[in-house]
Amino acid sequence: MTKTVLLIRHAKSSWDSPSAKDFDRPLNERGKRDAQTMAERMIKKSVPIDLFVSSPALRAKKTAEAFAGFFGRSPGEILFLPELYHASPEVFNQVIAAMDDRYNHVAIFSHNPGISEFVNGLGGPRLDSMPTCGVFSVSVASSQWKEFLSAEKKFLFFDYPKA
Repeated sequence: MTKTVLLIRHAKSSWDSPSAKDFDRPLNERGKRDAQTMAERMIKKSVPIDLFVSSPALRAKKTAEAFAGFFGRSPGEILFLPELYHASPEVFNQVIAAMDDRYNHVAIFSHNPGISEFVNGLGGPRLDSMPTCGVFSVSVASSQWKEFLSAEKKFLFFDYPKA
């Protein structure tokens, strides 16, 4: 059995309201287009996603909702985990290890700098900074998510809107 994870940085957010809390920043127009573009690319690549997991911050939430919609899922099917808001690599490991083993293909939506630090520890190309709406995917040969951290990772692909 194989477990696959897609790590997705939220799409471009708006800075139109400087007084808005960081947590509440929405996507800007480019971010909305990029989320749609990248979700469409995943569909065209036949990338399966069984579970959508996201930071509850508005920009990550809206990116996850855009992807879920293209995969025929409702926003209510997304698992929102507060710990993914500015998560450290250790938190990503904990979140992945705790995934329900009935899911084999999980998409996780989160933020820099933690998502860049985490993907750089997985093998594959080294990223100075994960681009907004970038998608980085790896798999492990395992039937249990708790083995993800110690399992040998297979880099699958890295894609982003300007690629």
